[in-house]
Amino acid sequence: MSHEPTPTIPYWHLWTDPDGVSHQTRCHLTEFEQKSMSPPAAPQWQGSKVHDGATVFVTVQPVGWTGDWHENPRPQWIIPISGRWFVEAMDGTRVEMGPGEISFGEDQNTREVGGKRGHLSGTVGDAPAVLMIVQYDSPPTVGAACRFR
Repeated sequence: MSHEPTPTIPYWHLWTDPDGVSHQTRCHLTEFEQKSMSPPAAPQWQGSKVHDGATVFVTVQPVGWTGDWHENPRPQWIIPISGRWFVEAMDGTRVEMGPGEISFGEDQNTREVGGKRGHLSGTVGDAPAVLMIVQYDSPPTVGAACRFR
């Protein structure tokens, strides 16, 4: 086994508070264990986050694309593959992300406040944003940031 410290991987969590307002919080994945993914391959750090059903797909947001205010359809990981995109929460927090930065979208159950509900998102720059999405079948959590550790 390696004597390297346990990894800490940052992610953004878009979540809904008990009043129905979306927020973004910087969180960290910290629960990893060293094991072989398929022996006899050498051990590597692994962190399994959910065991229920999921759908995986890739989406391409064209240059200049902006999605009007909306909620994520399901709790979902968003992993940029190429390009850049932004997410703006109802509280005004705007985060821009590119490859190597991940987000967990869980802003279901928001309520409309000042014409805003959920989040606003879109591409940044002069290239499409290619995103891998992993949507969970499980229901969202409400009122707590940093669902995953």
